[in-house]
Amino acid sequence: MTPPLIALEEHFFSSHVPPDLKARYSEQLRHVPGVSEKLANLSDLRLQDMDAGKVSLQIVSHAPGLTDPAACKAANDQLHAAIKAEETRSGGSARQGKSRLAAFAVAPMGEPSQAASELRRAITDLQFVGALVDNHFEGRFFDGPEYDPWWEAAEHLDVPVYLHPTWPSEAMAPRFQGNFSNAAALSMGSSGLRPGLKIIIGHMGETLPFMLQRIETLSRRWGELERDFRTVYDENIWITTSGVWSLDPMRCILANTKIDRILYSVDYPFQRNEVGLEWIHELEASGLVDREQLTAIAYGNAEKLLGVKVPRGLFA
Repeated sequence: MTPPLIALEEHFFSSHVPPDLKARYSEQLRHVPGVSEKLANLSDLRLQDMDAGKVSLQIVSHAPGLTDPAACKAANDQLHAAIKAEETRSGGSARQGKSRLAAFAVAPMGEPSQAASELRRAITDLQFVGALVDNHFEGRFFDGPEYDPWWEAAEHLDVPVYLHPTWPSEAMAPRFQGNFSNAAALSMGSSGLRPGLKIIIGHMGETLPFMLQRIETLSRRWGELERDFRTVYDENIWITTSGVWSLDPMRCILANTKIDRILYSVDYPFQRNEVGLEWIHELEASGLVDREQLTAIAYGNAEKLLGVKVPRGLFA
C-alpha cells in the first residue's frame, strides 16, 4: 500500500511577476502543455492534480527567478491568501494535519537584509514553513559576509532553505551557450555553513551524492575547517527526488546518505504527479527500501523537518 506523500518542490507563478521574468519562461512554457494554467492555480486544479498523483500535502513555492523585493512580498501574500483559503476548506492547517497546502517563502536575494526581513515576516506572520530561493543572484552566491543576516535569520527561525537552480547571469551565460540553441543553453545553465542551518537540495542532490567521495577527499585541501565536508553533508543537508524518475540515482543515495535526509518531491507542474507516483511504486517494489524507510521518504522526514502533519484518509 502506497504511503501518504508530501511533496516539497512544487511551484506556482504569482500574478505579480514582472514582464521580463514572464519572457524568460516563454520557451519552457511553450513546450510543457497546460503548465501556465497550472502554475497560476492555487486551488481546485492544483488539488485535482494532487489527487491524480496521491499527493496528500504540497509545500508550494514560487517558480525560480523572482528577485524584486516588492514582487517577492506580493507573491508571498498571494500564496498566503491561497493557503488560508485551503485551511478554511479543510478545517485546519498543515501543522494540524488538515490543510493540503503549505508554503515556502520567496525572498529578494539581491538585497540580503531585505531578504532576511521578508523571511522573518513569512515565517512569523504568514506561518510559512521555510524558504525556496534561487541558488545565486546574478552570478553572486550566498557565501559572502553580506549574506550573514539571511543565514542568521534562517538559523534563528529554525527553518530550512531550499536552494533551487536558476538561469545563469549574463556573465555566466557564455559558459553554457556553445553551439547550442538558446533554449538548450538556458536549460544547461540552470538545471544541473553554519552548524544550525538546514539546506534542502533538489533533483536527487544536484549530483552532490554522486561526487561525495571525491568532494570529501578534495575538501581536505581547502584549509583548516571547523567541521569536515562529510559532517556538513550528514548534519545540514537534505535532498529531494524532484523530477528524477529513475531508481539508479536512488541506489547511490541510499548507499551514502542518511535515510532521514531523503525527501519525496515532484517538481509540479513541470513534472506530473502521476509520474512521481509511478516512481514511488517502483521504489516500493524494488526491495531497495523496507516499509519504514519508504514511509520516511514519502512523508515522515518532511513532517519532522517542516513541523507539518500529513492529512490522513485521503486515498484508499
